[in-house]
Amino acid sequence: MARDGSPAISLVTNMNEHILIVEDEEELCMTLGDRLRSEGYEVEVAFDGKSGFEKISQAPYDLVILDVMLPQRSGLDLCVDIRRAGFQTPVLILTALGQSMEKVAGLKLGADDYVTKPFDTMELMARVEALLRRSPNRPENQGAQEVYRLGPIVLDTRKSRVSRDGQPVNLTSREYQLFRYLVEHRGITVSREELLEQVWGHIPGTLTRTVDMHIASLRQKLELQPKNPKKIITVPQMGYKFQM
Repeated sequence: MARDGSPAISLVTNMNEHILIVEDEEELCMTLGDRLRSEGYEVEVAFDGKSGFEKISQAPYDLVILDVMLPQRSGLDLCVDIRRAGFQTPVLILTALGQSMEKVAGLKLGADDYVTKPFDTMELMARVEALLRRSPNRPENQGAQEVYRLGPIVLDTRKSRVSRDGQPVNLTSREYQLFRYLVEHRGITVSREELLEQVWGHIPGTLTRTVDMHIASLRQKLELQPKNPKKIITVPQMGYKFQM
């Protein structure tokens, strides 16, 4: 049994993923850390934004669980720092009930997903598993060993990198997986439901609006004219399509 009384579940075998929790509530850090460790994850904690970024800069992590309200440096600012530094580490943000603007801001600034406090532990663990399963750092997600040259855009699946006109484009883990899925199915219209299943992994509570927000972010980063996209196309009432 977990500390919160819910049954412990084995999410992934033989994982050894390294997770950093950046949260100033020590009791929550202890409870969440114990639960993650019971599932086989290696866990470290930081209690403020400054020390959190120092840890991320010094050691590789497979996932960062990040509170929005932090001393010294806010979670949103830390998320910006992580992406500006070029880290594609998946980021899961924790927001208080009613902080809808922080959720939207976090996703726009580079977070991959969010959970609202107080949260259901089983839901949180499912989101952690889904983010780690789709992380570009996982060997099984790098198996294609292929480079896609799409006009000015290059997708290098060997290095999990995307560039435009020879300049690197910093994508979040979720944006990368979404873009890669569209590219690998280029020319085919993909529904929002299929994208939620294949990229988000059937996470309870995930809305199709989440797909739209990530598509809009991809267009901002990859399209020459985001409001008049030529590559990532909306197919009315059906979904999205990547076209050459």
